[in-house]
Amino acid sequence: MSTDKNRATAAAILPLVGGPDNITSIAHCMTRLRISLRDRSLVQDEALRALPAVLGVVEDDTYQIVLGPGAVARVTPEFEALVEEARSATPAAPAAQPSGGITADDLAAQGAALKEAQKARNATPFKLFLRRIANIFVPLIPALIGCGIIAGLNGLLTNLGWVPAVVPALAAIASGFMSLIAVFVGYNTAKEFGGTPVLGGAVAAIIVFPGVAKIDAFGLELKPGQGGVLGALAAALLAVYVEKWCRRWVPEALDVLITPTLTVLISGLVTLFGLMYLAGEASAAIGTFANWLLASGGAFAGLVLGGLFLPLVMLGLHQALIPIHTTLIEQDGYTVLLPILAMAGAGQVGAAIAVYYRLPRNVSLRATIKSALPAGFLGIGEPLIYGVSLPLGRPFVTACIGGAAGGAFVGLFHQLGVAFGSTAIGPSGWALFPLLDGRSGAGITLAIYAGGLLVGYLAGFTATYFFGFTRQMLTDLDTDTGPDQAPDTTTATTGTPPKERIPA
Repeated sequence: MSTDKNRATAAAILPLVGGPDNITSIAHCMTRLRISLRDRSLVQDEALRALPAVLGVVEDDTYQIVLGPGAVARVTPEFEALVEEARSATPAAPAAQPSGGITADDLAAQGAALKEAQKARNATPFKLFLRRIANIFVPLIPALIGCGIIAGLNGLLTNLGWVPAVVPALAAIASGFMSLIAVFVGYNTAKEFGGTPVLGGAVAAIIVFPGVAKIDAFGLELKPGQGGVLGALAAALLAVYVEKWCRRWVPEALDVLITPTLTVLISGLVTLFGLMYLAGEASAAIGTFANWLLASGGAFAGLVLGGLFLPLVMLGLHQALIPIHTTLIEQDGYTVLLPILAMAGAGQVGAAIAVYYRLPRNVSLRATIKSALPAGFLGIGEPLIYGVSLPLGRPFVTACIGGAAGGAFVGLFHQLGVAFGSTAIGPSGWALFPLLDGRSGAGITLAIYAGGLLVGYLAGFTATYFFGFTRQMLTDLDTDTGPDQAPDTTTATTGTPPKERIPA
Protein backbone atom coordinates (compact mmCIF):
# COMPACT_ATOMS: atom_id res chain seq x y z
CA MET A 1 0.00 0.00 0.00
CA SER A 2 1.52 3.33 -1.09
CA THR A 3 1.83 6.36 1.17
CA ASP A 4 -0.92 8.15 -0.75
CA LYS A 5 -3.24 5.19 -0.33
CA ASN A 6 -2.44 4.93 3.37
CA ARG A 7 -3.23 8.61 3.80
CA ALA A 8 -6.43 8.24 1.80
CA THR A 9 -7.52 5.38 4.06
CA ALA A 10 -6.77 7.44 7.16
CA ALA A 11 -8.63 10.43 5.69
CA ALA A 12 -11.65 8.26 4.97
CA ILE A 13 -11.71 6.86 8.51
CA LEU A 14 -11.28 10.15 10.39
CA PRO A 15 -14.69 11.78 9.74
CA LEU A 16 -16.46 8.46 10.32
CA VAL A 17 -15.18 8.26 13.90
CA GLY A 18 -16.43 11.74 14.77
CA GLY A 19 -13.53 13.85 13.56
CA PRO A 20 -10.29 14.82 15.32
CA ASP A 21 -12.01 16.41 18.31
CA ASN A 22 -13.73 13.11 19.14
CA ILE A 23 -10.40 11.25 19.53
CA THR A 24 -8.51 11.15 22.82
CA SER A 25 -5.81 8.57 22.03
CA ILE A 26 -4.48 6.53 19.10
CA ALA A 27 -2.58 3.24 19.11
CA HIS A 28 -2.37 0.05 17.09
CA CYS A 29 -1.61 -3.65 17.56
CA MET A 30 -0.83 -6.30 14.93
CA THR A 31 -4.06 -5.86 12.98
CA ARG A 32 -6.15 -3.06 14.51
CA LEU A 33 -6.17 0.72 14.78
CA ARG A 34 -7.25 1.39 18.39
CA ILE A 35 -8.97 4.70 19.14
CA SER A 36 -10.28 6.13 22.40
CA LEU A 37 -13.37 8.26 21.81
CA ARG A 38 -15.08 11.11 23.62
CA ASP A 39 -18.51 10.32 22.21
CA ARG A 40 -19.20 6.84 20.91
CA SER A 41 -22.49 7.90 19.33
CA LEU A 42 -20.66 9.98 16.69
CA VAL A 43 -19.11 6.91 15.07
CA GLN A 44 -20.68 5.73 11.81
CA ASP A 45 -20.16 1.97 12.10
CA GLU A 46 -21.82 0.90 8.87
CA ALA A 47 -19.96 3.50 6.78
CA LEU A 48 -16.68 2.38 8.36
CA ARG A 49 -17.38 -1.26 7.57
CA ALA A 50 -18.11 -0.29 3.97
CA LEU A 51 -14.61 1.17 3.43
CA PRO A 52 -12.53 -1.10 1.17
CA ALA A 53 -9.52 -1.08 3.53
CA VAL A 54 -11.53 -1.89 6.66
CA LEU A 55 -11.89 -5.59 7.49
CA GLY A 56 -14.19 -4.97 10.45
CA VAL A 57 -14.64 -3.14 13.72
CA VAL A 58 -14.59 -4.34 17.33
CA GLU A 59 -15.53 -2.32 20.39
CA ASP A 60 -14.30 -2.71 23.94
CA ASP A 61 -12.32 -0.33 26.13
CA THR A 62 -11.17 1.22 22.84
CA TYR A 63 -12.81 1.39 19.42
CA GLN A 64 -10.84 -0.91 17.15
CA ILE A 65 -10.77 -0.82 13.36
CA VAL A 66 -9.41 -4.01 11.78
CA LEU A 67 -7.06 -3.11 8.91
CA GLY A 68 -4.90 -6.23 8.84
CA PRO A 69 -1.18 -6.86 9.43
CA GLY A 70 1.15 -4.50 7.63
CA ALA A 71 -1.58 -2.08 6.64
CA VAL A 72 -2.31 -0.97 10.18
CA ALA A 73 1.34 -0.06 10.83
CA ARG A 74 1.27 2.21 7.77
CA VAL A 75 -2.17 3.76 8.18
CA THR A 76 -1.79 4.62 11.89
CA PRO A 77 1.00 7.24 11.45
CA GLU A 78 -0.99 8.87 8.65
CA PHE A 79 -4.07 8.88 10.85
CA GLU A 80 -2.14 10.46 13.72
CA ALA A 81 -0.73 13.10 11.39
CA LEU A 82 -4.18 13.98 10.04
CA VAL A 83 -5.57 14.35 13.56
CA GLU A 84 -2.73 16.66 14.55
CA GLU A 85 -3.04 18.70 11.35
CA ALA A 86 -6.80 19.10 11.81
CA ARG A 87 -6.42 20.17 15.42
CA SER A 88 -3.77 22.72 14.50
CA ALA A 89 -5.84 24.16 11.65
CA THR A 90 -9.18 24.26 13.48
CA PRO A 91 -8.98 24.41 17.29
CA ALA A 92 -12.57 23.30 17.73
CA ALA A 93 -13.67 21.61 14.56
CA PRO A 94 -17.20 20.27 14.82
CA ALA A 95 -17.38 16.53 14.97
CA ALA A 96 -19.19 14.72 12.23
CA GLN A 97 -22.71 13.65 12.97
CA PRO A 98 -23.78 10.12 12.22
CA SER A 99 -25.61 9.64 8.99
CA GLY A 100 -27.93 6.95 7.91
CA GLY A 101 -25.19 5.09 6.08
CA ILE A 102 -25.83 1.47 5.22
CA THR A 103 -28.80 0.05 7.08
CA ALA A 104 -27.75 -2.65 9.55
CA ASP A 105 -29.33 -6.01 8.79
CA ASP A 106 -30.76 -8.44 11.28
CA LEU A 107 -27.51 -10.40 11.51
CA ALA A 108 -25.58 -7.32 12.58
CA ALA A 109 -28.22 -6.53 15.20
CA GLN A 110 -27.98 -10.02 16.66
CA GLY A 111 -24.21 -9.73 16.73
CA ALA A 112 -24.40 -6.36 18.48
CA ALA A 113 -26.52 -7.88 21.23
CA LEU A 114 -24.02 -10.72 21.62
CA LYS A 115 -21.19 -8.21 21.76
CA GLU A 116 -22.74 -6.20 24.55
CA ALA A 117 -23.52 -9.28 26.62
CA GLN A 118 -20.06 -10.75 26.15
CA LYS A 119 -18.39 -7.42 26.85
CA ALA A 120 -20.06 -7.26 30.24
CA ARG A 121 -19.08 -10.84 31.06
CA ASN A 122 -15.45 -10.29 30.05
CA ALA A 123 -14.90 -7.21 32.22
CA THR A 124 -13.76 -9.27 35.20
CA PRO A 125 -10.57 -8.46 37.14
CA PHE A 126 -8.95 -11.73 36.07
CA LYS A 127 -9.64 -11.18 32.37
CA LEU A 128 -8.56 -7.57 32.55
CA PHE A 129 -5.31 -8.78 34.14
CA LEU A 130 -4.84 -11.28 31.29
CA ARG A 131 -5.35 -8.45 28.83
CA ARG A 132 -2.59 -6.48 30.50
CA ILE A 133 -0.29 -9.50 30.31
CA ALA A 134 -1.08 -9.76 26.61
CA ASN A 135 -0.22 -6.08 26.19
CA ILE A 136 3.31 -6.90 27.37
CA PHE A 137 3.92 -9.47 24.65
CA VAL A 138 1.95 -8.14 21.68
CA PRO A 139 4.52 -5.37 20.88
CA LEU A 140 7.18 -8.09 20.62
CA ILE A 141 5.36 -10.01 17.89
CA PRO A 142 6.90 -8.18 14.88
CA ALA A 143 10.42 -9.02 16.10
CA LEU A 144 9.41 -12.62 16.79
CA ILE A 145 8.03 -12.93 13.27
CA GLY A 146 11.03 -11.34 11.58
CA CYS A 147 13.59 -13.35 13.54
CA GLY A 148 11.53 -16.52 13.13
CA ILE A 149 11.49 -16.22 9.34
CA ILE A 150 15.23 -15.51 9.27
CA ALA A 151 15.82 -18.57 11.48
CA GLY A 152 13.79 -20.69 9.05
CA LEU A 153 15.75 -19.35 6.10
CA ASN A 154 19.00 -20.03 7.93
CA GLY A 155 17.94 -23.61 8.64
CA LEU A 156 17.06 -24.12 4.98
CA LEU A 157 20.44 -22.79 3.82
CA THR A 158 22.21 -24.97 6.39
CA ASN A 159 20.41 -28.13 5.23
CA LEU A 160 21.10 -27.37 1.58
CA GLY A 161 24.72 -26.39 2.21
CA TRP A 162 24.31 -23.11 0.38
CA VAL A 163 26.27 -19.88 1.07
CA PRO A 164 27.96 -21.23 4.23
CA ALA A 165 29.68 -17.89 4.82
CA VAL A 166 26.29 -16.23 5.38
CA VAL A 167 24.87 -18.86 7.72
CA PRO A 168 26.66 -17.64 10.90
CA ALA A 169 25.53 -14.07 10.20
CA LEU A 170 21.91 -15.15 9.77
CA ALA A 171 22.14 -17.21 12.96
CA ALA A 172 23.31 -14.14 14.87
CA ILE A 173 20.53 -11.98 13.42
CA ALA A 174 17.86 -14.58 14.18
CA SER A 175 19.08 -15.32 17.71
CA GLY A 176 20.01 -11.86 18.95
CA PHE A 177 16.49 -10.80 19.86
CA MET A 178 15.61 -14.10 21.55
CA SER A 179 18.77 -13.95 23.67
CA LEU A 180 17.60 -10.60 25.08
CA ILE A 181 13.82 -11.05 24.98
CA ALA A 182 13.71 -11.04 28.78
CA VAL A 183 14.91 -7.42 28.77
CA PHE A 184 12.11 -6.36 26.43
CA VAL A 185 9.54 -8.23 28.50
CA GLY A 186 10.78 -6.49 31.64
CA TYR A 187 10.64 -3.09 29.95
CA ASN A 188 7.08 -3.63 28.70
CA THR A 189 5.93 -5.05 32.04
CA ALA A 190 7.03 -1.98 33.95
CA LYS A 191 5.46 0.26 31.32
CA GLU A 192 2.13 -1.60 31.43
CA PHE A 193 1.86 -1.63 35.22
CA GLY A 194 2.83 1.99 35.79
CA GLY A 195 6.53 1.79 36.64
CA THR A 196 9.61 3.24 34.97
CA PRO A 197 10.15 1.04 31.90
CA VAL A 198 13.94 1.17 31.91
CA LEU A 199 14.04 -0.01 35.55
CA GLY A 200 11.93 -3.02 34.60
CA GLY A 201 14.34 -3.73 31.76
CA ALA A 202 17.35 -3.31 34.03
CA VAL A 203 16.05 -5.85 36.56
CA ALA A 204 15.07 -8.31 33.82
CA ALA A 205 18.54 -7.97 32.26
CA ILE A 206 19.97 -9.67 35.34
CA ILE A 207 18.38 -12.92 34.16
CA VAL A 208 20.35 -13.04 30.90
CA PHE A 209 23.64 -11.68 32.30
CA PRO A 210 26.36 -14.37 31.84
CA GLY A 211 27.82 -13.59 35.28
CA VAL A 212 24.88 -15.17 37.12
CA ALA A 213 26.58 -18.53 36.54
CA LYS A 214 29.06 -17.57 39.29
CA ILE A 215 26.34 -17.00 41.90
CA ASP A 216 25.49 -19.63 44.51
CA ALA A 217 21.80 -19.15 45.36
CA PHE A 218 21.28 -21.21 48.52
CA GLY A 219 23.32 -24.04 47.07
CA LEU A 220 21.65 -23.85 43.66
CA GLU A 221 23.67 -23.00 40.57
CA LEU A 222 22.09 -20.41 38.33
CA LYS A 223 22.34 -20.35 34.54
CA PRO A 224 22.04 -17.32 32.28
CA GLY A 225 18.49 -17.11 30.98
CA GLN A 226 17.07 -19.32 33.73
CA GLY A 227 13.44 -18.41 34.26
CA GLY A 228 13.16 -16.80 30.84
CA VAL A 229 10.26 -14.50 30.06
CA LEU A 230 8.27 -15.65 33.09
CA GLY A 231 11.13 -14.68 35.39
CA ALA A 232 11.51 -11.35 33.59
CA LEU A 233 7.81 -10.63 33.96
CA ALA A 234 7.83 -11.46 37.66
CA ALA A 235 11.04 -9.49 38.31
CA ALA A 236 9.77 -6.38 36.52
CA LEU A 237 6.40 -6.59 38.25
CA LEU A 238 8.19 -6.72 41.59
CA ALA A 239 10.29 -3.73 40.52
CA VAL A 240 7.12 -1.76 39.82
CA TYR A 241 5.80 -2.34 43.33
CA VAL A 242 9.17 -1.54 44.94
CA GLU A 243 9.41 1.66 42.90
CA LYS A 244 5.88 2.76 43.85
CA TRP A 245 6.63 2.09 47.52
CA CYS A 246 9.79 4.19 47.28
CA ARG A 247 7.93 7.05 45.58
CA ARG A 248 5.59 7.21 48.58
CA TRP A 249 8.23 7.12 51.32
CA VAL A 250 11.49 8.53 49.95
CA PRO A 251 11.87 12.33 50.39
CA GLU A 252 11.45 14.20 47.13
CA ALA A 253 14.95 15.69 47.31
CA LEU A 254 16.48 12.19 47.42
CA ASP A 255 14.03 10.44 45.12
CA VAL A 256 16.16 10.67 41.98
CA LEU A 257 19.04 8.87 43.73
CA ILE A 258 17.42 6.47 46.17
CA THR A 259 14.33 5.22 44.32
CA PRO A 260 16.03 3.72 41.25
CA THR A 261 18.85 2.34 43.40
CA LEU A 262 16.54 0.57 45.85
CA THR A 263 14.28 -0.60 43.03
CA VAL A 264 17.08 -2.32 41.15
CA LEU A 265 18.84 -3.58 44.31
CA ILE A 266 15.85 -5.10 46.09
CA SER A 267 14.23 -6.51 42.95
CA GLY A 268 17.57 -7.79 41.68
CA LEU A 269 18.38 -9.65 44.90
CA VAL A 270 14.94 -11.25 45.02
CA THR A 271 15.31 -12.21 41.37
CA LEU A 272 18.70 -13.84 41.87
CA PHE A 273 17.90 -15.65 45.10
CA GLY A 274 14.35 -16.71 44.36
CA LEU A 275 12.53 -15.72 41.19
CA MET A 276 15.05 -17.13 38.71
CA TYR A 277 14.86 -20.59 40.24
CA LEU A 278 11.08 -20.60 40.66
CA ALA A 279 10.42 -19.20 37.19
CA GLY A 280 12.93 -21.66 35.73
CA GLU A 281 11.04 -24.55 37.28
CA ALA A 282 7.72 -23.17 36.02
CA SER A 283 9.10 -22.68 32.50
CA ALA A 284 10.52 -26.19 32.42
CA ALA A 285 7.19 -27.58 33.64
CA ILE A 286 5.30 -25.75 30.87
CA GLY A 287 7.61 -27.14 28.19
CA THR A 288 7.51 -30.65 29.62
CA PHE A 289 3.73 -30.61 29.94
CA ALA A 290 3.12 -29.28 26.41
CA ASN A 291 5.39 -31.90 24.85
CA TRP A 292 3.94 -34.67 27.03
CA LEU A 293 0.39 -33.61 26.25
CA LEU A 294 0.87 -33.96 22.52
CA ALA A 295 3.18 -36.98 22.67
CA SER A 296 0.75 -38.98 24.80
CA GLY A 297 -2.61 -37.33 24.16
CA GLY A 298 -2.04 -36.93 20.45
CA ALA A 299 -5.26 -36.76 18.48
CA PHE A 300 -7.46 -36.29 21.55
CA ALA A 301 -5.33 -33.41 22.86
CA GLY A 302 -5.38 -31.79 19.42
CA LEU A 303 -9.14 -32.25 19.20
CA VAL A 304 -9.70 -30.50 22.53
CA LEU A 305 -7.26 -27.66 21.83
CA GLY A 306 -8.50 -27.03 18.29
CA GLY A 307 -12.15 -27.31 19.27
CA LEU A 308 -12.05 -25.09 22.34
CA PHE A 309 -9.82 -22.28 21.10
CA LEU A 310 -12.60 -20.13 19.63
CA PRO A 311 -14.66 -20.32 22.85
CA LEU A 312 -11.50 -19.36 24.76
CA VAL A 313 -11.21 -16.33 22.49
CA MET A 314 -14.82 -15.40 23.21
CA LEU A 315 -14.15 -15.61 26.95
CA GLY A 316 -10.96 -13.58 26.69
CA LEU A 317 -8.90 -16.44 28.13
CA HIS A 318 -6.77 -16.98 25.02
CA GLN A 319 -4.50 -14.15 26.15
CA ALA A 320 -3.12 -16.41 28.89
CA LEU A 321 -1.51 -18.49 26.13
CA ILE A 322 0.77 -15.70 24.89
CA PRO A 323 3.44 -16.02 27.61
CA ILE A 324 3.17 -19.82 27.28
CA HIS A 325 3.87 -19.60 23.54
CA THR A 326 6.80 -17.28 24.19
CA THR A 327 8.21 -19.59 26.86
CA LEU A 328 8.05 -22.58 24.50
CA ILE A 329 9.75 -20.61 21.72
CA GLU A 330 12.47 -19.55 24.13
CA GLN A 331 13.05 -23.14 25.28
CA ASP A 332 12.57 -25.26 22.16
CA GLY A 333 12.81 -22.75 19.33
CA TYR A 334 9.10 -23.12 18.49
CA THR A 335 5.70 -23.44 20.12
CA VAL A 336 4.00 -26.76 19.41
CA LEU A 337 0.61 -25.34 20.40
CA LEU A 338 0.13 -22.66 17.75
CA PRO A 339 -0.22 -24.89 14.66
CA ILE A 340 -2.93 -26.87 16.47
CA LEU A 341 -4.76 -23.75 17.65
CA ALA A 342 -4.58 -22.40 14.10
CA MET A 343 -6.94 -25.20 13.07
CA ALA A 344 -9.75 -23.30 14.82
CA GLY A 345 -9.46 -20.66 12.11
CA ALA A 346 -9.51 -23.35 9.43
CA GLY A 347 -12.81 -24.63 10.79
CA GLN A 348 -14.11 -21.07 10.71
CA VAL A 349 -13.19 -20.66 7.05
CA GLY A 350 -14.84 -23.95 6.15
CA ALA A 351 -17.98 -22.97 8.04
CA ALA A 352 -18.14 -19.61 6.27
CA ILE A 353 -17.89 -21.27 2.86
CA ALA A 354 -20.75 -23.58 3.82
CA VAL A 355 -22.87 -20.60 4.89
CA TYR A 356 -22.13 -19.00 1.53
CA TYR A 357 -23.52 -22.00 -0.35
CA ARG A 358 -26.44 -22.67 2.00
CA LEU A 359 -27.79 -19.12 1.64
CA PRO A 360 -27.64 -18.49 -2.12
CA ARG A 361 -30.27 -15.70 -2.01
CA ASN A 362 -28.82 -13.71 0.90
CA VAL A 363 -26.86 -11.20 -1.17
CA SER A 364 -25.64 -9.13 1.76
CA LEU A 365 -24.26 -12.01 3.80
CA ARG A 366 -22.66 -13.66 0.75
CA ALA A 367 -20.90 -10.39 -0.09
CA THR A 368 -19.58 -10.19 3.46
CA ILE A 369 -18.26 -13.77 3.30
CA LYS A 370 -16.76 -13.38 -0.16
CA SER A 371 -14.79 -10.29 0.79
CA ALA A 372 -13.69 -11.67 4.18
CA LEU A 373 -12.48 -15.09 3.01
CA PRO A 374 -9.08 -13.96 1.65
CA ALA A 375 -8.26 -12.43 5.02
CA GLY A 376 -9.53 -15.58 6.72
CA PHE A 377 -7.22 -17.81 4.70
CA LEU A 378 -4.29 -15.57 5.66
CA GLY A 379 -5.04 -15.71 9.38
CA ILE A 380 -7.32 -12.76 10.10
CA GLY A 381 -10.46 -14.36 11.50
CA GLU A 382 -12.34 -11.45 13.06
CA PRO A 383 -14.53 -10.54 10.05
CA LEU A 384 -15.82 -14.09 9.60
CA ILE A 385 -16.25 -14.80 13.30
CA TYR A 386 -17.91 -11.58 14.41
CA GLY A 387 -19.74 -10.87 11.18
CA VAL A 388 -20.94 -14.35 10.21
CA SER A 389 -20.67 -17.42 12.44
CA LEU A 390 -21.01 -15.99 15.94
CA PRO A 391 -24.23 -14.03 15.29
CA LEU A 392 -25.72 -17.04 13.48
CA GLY A 393 -25.02 -19.30 16.47
CA ARG A 394 -25.02 -22.84 15.11
CA PRO A 395 -22.34 -22.20 12.48
CA PHE A 396 -20.04 -21.04 15.27
CA VAL A 397 -20.44 -24.44 16.94
CA THR A 398 -19.88 -26.31 13.68
CA ALA A 399 -16.80 -24.15 13.02
CA CYS A 400 -15.44 -25.38 16.35
CA ILE A 401 -16.05 -28.94 15.13
CA GLY A 402 -13.91 -28.18 12.10
CA GLY A 403 -11.17 -26.79 14.35
CA ALA A 404 -11.35 -29.93 16.50
CA ALA A 405 -10.95 -32.18 13.46
CA GLY A 406 -7.94 -30.26 12.16
CA GLY A 407 -6.40 -30.19 15.63
CA ALA A 408 -6.88 -33.95 15.98
CA PHE A 409 -5.12 -34.49 12.65
CA VAL A 410 -2.05 -32.46 13.65
CA GLY A 411 -2.07 -33.89 17.18
CA LEU A 412 -2.02 -37.44 15.82
CA PHE A 413 1.26 -36.82 14.02
CA HIS A 414 2.75 -35.36 17.18
CA GLN A 415 1.86 -38.62 18.90
CA LEU A 416 3.54 -40.50 16.06
CA GLY A 417 6.75 -38.58 16.70
CA VAL A 418 6.50 -35.83 14.08
CA ALA A 419 6.75 -32.84 16.42
CA PHE A 420 6.79 -29.34 14.97
CA GLY A 421 5.69 -25.84 15.83
CA SER A 422 5.84 -22.15 14.99
CA THR A 423 8.98 -20.11 15.60
CA ALA A 424 6.87 -17.00 16.29
CA ILE A 425 3.39 -16.00 17.41
CA GLY A 426 0.99 -13.75 15.56
CA PRO A 427 0.50 -15.18 12.06
CA SER A 428 -1.89 -18.02 11.42
CA GLY A 429 -3.55 -19.79 8.51
CA TRP A 430 -1.45 -19.76 5.35
CA ALA A 431 0.73 -17.00 6.82
CA LEU A 432 2.14 -19.52 9.31
CA PHE A 433 3.89 -21.66 6.65
CA PRO A 434 7.17 -19.65 6.62
CA LEU A 435 7.43 -19.91 10.42
CA LEU A 436 7.05 -23.68 10.80
CA ASP A 437 9.94 -25.73 12.13
CA GLY A 438 10.25 -29.31 13.34
CA ARG A 439 12.35 -32.39 13.86
CA SER A 440 11.36 -34.25 10.69
CA GLY A 441 12.33 -31.82 7.97
CA ALA A 442 10.57 -28.96 6.23
CA GLY A 443 8.72 -31.12 3.69
CA ILE A 444 6.96 -33.34 6.21
CA THR A 445 6.25 -30.42 8.55
CA LEU A 446 4.65 -28.33 5.82
CA ALA A 447 2.67 -31.29 4.50
CA ILE A 448 1.19 -32.13 7.91
CA TYR A 449 0.22 -28.53 8.61
CA ALA A 450 -1.34 -28.22 5.15
CA GLY A 451 -3.19 -31.49 5.76
CA GLY A 452 -4.50 -30.16 9.05
CA LEU A 453 -5.80 -27.01 7.38
CA LEU A 454 -7.50 -29.07 4.69
CA VAL A 455 -9.15 -31.31 7.28
CA GLY A 456 -10.29 -28.22 9.20
CA TYR A 457 -11.75 -26.65 6.06
CA LEU A 458 -13.57 -29.84 5.04
CA ALA A 459 -14.86 -30.69 8.52
CA GLY A 460 -16.02 -27.12 9.15
CA PHE A 461 -17.74 -27.03 5.77
CA THR A 462 -19.40 -30.43 6.15
CA ALA A 463 -20.59 -29.88 9.72
CA THR A 464 -22.00 -26.47 8.86
CA TYR A 465 -23.58 -27.48 5.58
CA PHE A 466 -25.49 -30.39 7.09
CA PHE A 467 -25.96 -29.33 10.72
CA GLY A 468 -25.41 -25.57 10.83
CA PHE A 469 -28.98 -24.53 10.06
CA THR A 470 -32.45 -25.45 11.17
CA ARG A 471 -35.25 -25.30 8.62
CA GLN A 472 -36.54 -22.15 10.26
CA MET A 473 -33.11 -20.52 10.03
CA LEU A 474 -32.95 -21.30 6.33
CA THR A 475 -36.42 -19.84 5.83
CA ASP A 476 -35.53 -16.65 7.67
CA LEU A 477 -32.03 -16.14 6.30
CA ASP A 478 -32.14 -17.40 2.72
CA THR A 479 -33.95 -14.39 1.31
CA ASP A 480 -33.05 -11.88 -1.37
CA THR A 481 -31.85 -8.80 0.50
CA GLY A 482 -31.39 -6.87 -2.71
CA PRO A 483 -28.18 -5.55 -4.24
CA ASP A 484 -28.60 -2.14 -2.65
CA GLN A 485 -28.25 -3.71 0.79
CA ALA A 486 -25.11 -5.64 0.05
CA PRO A 487 -22.05 -4.17 1.70
CA ASP A 488 -19.13 -3.27 -0.51
CA THR A 489 -16.56 -5.10 1.58
CA THR A 490 -16.06 -6.75 4.95
CA THR A 491 -17.87 -6.89 7.38
CA ALA A 492 -20.20 -6.38 10.23
CA THR A 493 -18.07 -7.14 13.22
CA THR A 494 -20.39 -7.78 16.06
CA GLY A 495 -18.39 -9.85 18.40
CA THR A 496 -16.84 -9.76 21.78
CA PRO A 497 -14.01 -7.76 23.38
CA PRO A 498 -10.80 -7.30 21.45
CA LYS A 499 -8.89 -10.32 20.31
CA GLU A 500 -5.18 -10.16 19.44
CA ARG A 501 -4.63 -12.00 16.26
CA ILE A 502 -6.54 -15.26 16.24
CA PRO A 503 -5.83 -18.26 14.03
CA ALA A 504 -7.78 -18.42 10.83
